[in-house]
Amino acid sequence: MQGVVFFLKLYEHEAKTIIATYGVPTPKSEVVTTEAQAREVAVRLALPVVVKAQVLVAGRGKAGGILFAKTPEEAEDAAKKLLGSQIKGLTVEKVLVEEKLPVKRELYFGITVDRLNRCYIAVVSDLGGVDIEEVAQSQPQKIYKQLINPELGFRSFHARRIAKGLGYAGDQMSALADILEKAYKANVDVDAELLEMNPLVETQKGEFVAADARIILDDNALFRHEEYRLKQLQEERDFSPEEFEALKNGLDYVMLEGDIGVVGNGAGLVMATLDMINLYGGKPANFLDLGGGASLQRIEAAFKILLLNPHVKVLFVNILGGITLCDEVARGIIQAQTQFGSSKPLVIRLVGTNEAKGRRILAQADLPVFDSMEEAAKKAVQLAGEMS
Repeated sequence: MQGVVFFLKLYEHEAKTIIATYGVPTPKSEVVTTEAQAREVAVRLALPVVVKAQVLVAGRGKAGGILFAKTPEEAEDAAKKLLGSQIKGLTVEKVLVEEKLPVKRELYFGITVDRLNRCYIAVVSDLGGVDIEEVAQSQPQKIYKQLINPELGFRSFHARRIAKGLGYAGDQMSALADILEKAYKANVDVDAELLEMNPLVETQKGEFVAADARIILDDNALFRHEEYRLKQLQEERDFSPEEFEALKNGLDYVMLEGDIGVVGNGAGLVMATLDMINLYGGKPANFLDLGGGASLQRIEAAFKILLLNPHVKVLFVNILGGITLCDEVARGIIQAQTQFGSSKPLVIRLVGTNEAKGRRILAQADLPVFDSMEEAAKKAVQLAGEMS
């Protein structure tokens, strides 16, 4: 397993660009970064417009991230309000100005992975434009689910069945079914973990348009999508500084809420370390896996990531050397300490290949080493408690 263990979210305008290339109708729109540009787009569209904050979170509408404008002046004012503002903790750096659709009905259509059944699943509702999670809890009868065999795919009869279930017939049923099939193809081609259109609007003319779109890509498949892999590296998006450093260095990292920074080699060992810290009353600040055969550079990168988190009070290094060489880890620890000049307490558990060499190197630097993960975890928790 390589890379940061989270998915790559696409902005609304990026998701719409993808589905539009597959023939899914989307509103006329342009992305802008200034109020003046928003006014110009509103003039060009010559229609009432919607100004939408482009941030990588759901529920923008409730958070005030979607505003309506009947004139170019109102569009400019809306952009002024949104640009630079905070939506669920994220700064708005660009907005999407698009035509306001004459809405007759709002639907929901999404495709995601059903890991229990090892297949895709289509999720549909006639209550679009709201959080689908809330609908699932309050009105589960309004949610329709269709399991999709990945070998057979989402077939025309699946799509027609869904469209008919939503109350459509004739040309409308065929048009909606066609859109659903195209959305599924887009989902598979880009290796999405989630593709949703919410709402998928039926207009007053009886046409269907994806008024909003959301795509989350599986980062394990980014080697097949170079353009998005580069986006991930070139833009920090909604990554924290720690997550972005992990991404650049190919480390598996997840931020948690505790104060003991954890680094280990192997996902199972790191998970066991987190459990051990919790067992003795502590709280881990992160999951960070060096992987096998960790180099000096990866160890330095790991320390930098841990030290970027201001909540970390203690660093806990837990290494079980197999492919990973303990002496290489020891050198990396000392080099990282020298480079970053950290005074934070360091707890080290080091066993395995070249263990004796590693211990000698650390002993010369007056860094004690534990044999037992349990004792090391107890010590880390104790030190963090003393610093509270």
